[in-house]
Amino acid sequence: MAPFPGGRVHHHIDLGSVLRGTVCALYSNLVTRPTGAAVRTAIEQQIAEAAGPTVTVIDFSQVMLLDFSCADEIVAKLMLRYVRPAALVPDAGAARVAAGDGYFVFRGIGDHHLDAVEAVRERHGRAIVAVVDGEVLLVGELSDDERRAWALLHDVGPADARRLSVAAACDEAAAAGALDRLAARRLAMPAAAGGWLPVTLPPNADVPNAQVPNAEWPNDGAPGAGAPGVPS
Repeated sequence: MAPFPGGRVHHHIDLGSVLRGTVCALYSNLVTRPTGAAVRTAIEQQIAEAAGPTVTVIDFSQVMLLDFSCADEIVAKLMLRYVRPAALVPDAGAARVAAGDGYFVFRGIGDHHLDAVEAVRERHGRAIVAVVDGEVLLVGELSDDERRAWALLHDVGPADARRLSVAAACDEAAAAGALDRLAARRLAMPAAAGGWLPVTLPPNADVPNAQVPNAEWPNDGAPGAGAPGVPS
């Protein structure tokens, strides 16, 4: 895919604030499907207004109660809107990135959110990038090759299939397949200099609507950074 123009935009979305702005000023519980749909629509609107690809950090820290229907709207349906079949993921450098192209990192997920989030994630077969106790984790059903590729992207910086195959000591076709599947599931994104980067926590992740120059993005031309945890 083509390099991102300018910098990547990221949103830090506090779900508690969105909830209070769309439902009730004193409300901190994400319950009922209409509530979840209203919050999801507000998030999608912010992504649609962004000029280019957007990494959205969705923060559950201020949400006291999350039911299954809201988790389905905010985690599963939000991801499903942007995922695409691997067969439709273009070769790196071959296509243009459309405005409103969304990638997601979930943070602030506590024990009181886990049952709902895990249930809807498993039902839809989704994998997500989550920040747990300060560590960026890849959570979901993925192959060993996909998990290894995601972790190696943190180590080697932007990588195409050839570079990844060298780092992984594997066949280039296998590396290309893993990258295609990660990209299709919104777990890898095109790098400004070519190749792919892992979706991860952006710099200045607590600053809403930050415009991050390409040179400052984690591992965008800065190989050697440590890989995050990759649980099975």
